[in-house]
Amino acid sequence: MNRPFKVLGIQQIAIGGPDKMRLQKLWVDMLGLEVTGTFRSERENVDEDICAMGTGPFKVEVDLMQPLDPDKKPAVHTTPLNHVGLWIDDLPAAVTWLTTQGVRFAPGGIRAGASGFDICFLHPKANDEFPIAGEGVLIELVQAPQEVVQAFAKLAATAFL
Repeated sequence: MNRPFKVLGIQQIAIGGPDKMRLQKLWVDMLGLEVTGTFRSERENVDEDICAMGTGPFKVEVDLMQPLDPDKKPAVHTTPLNHVGLWIDDLPAAVTWLTTQGVRFAPGGIRAGASGFDICFLHPKANDEFPIAGEGVLIELVQAPQEVVQAFAKLAATAFL
């Protein structure tokens, strides 16, 4: 299969709960992750702390999320592992190719994400028109910045030495 893009690595995991302070107790206070930013969105019904583990191009984002309104959708707290984000080297090419292969995307298209990278989501459920989906898992595709693309390329090149 001639795929016009590469999945480089994990960009993020997003963990939801009814109270992000309880999530912070484990991830920040106990495990030592650093809070690097926050994001609030009425449209996405989310109040999140953006945390980091690792450094440089291999840093993995851990988003600790709670809903702004627990009775509204999306319900970022009802699935504790809300979604996984994958670094993609060419997001527009990935979306185009995956769509032609029958992959279902969530509404919203490519847009700026909470951390400033372009993102889009694969839908967790397939349908008749698009029979390939996340099988219950929301998957975020994240456009990798050039330094991440280069770091993964360098890592791949040295893996076979």
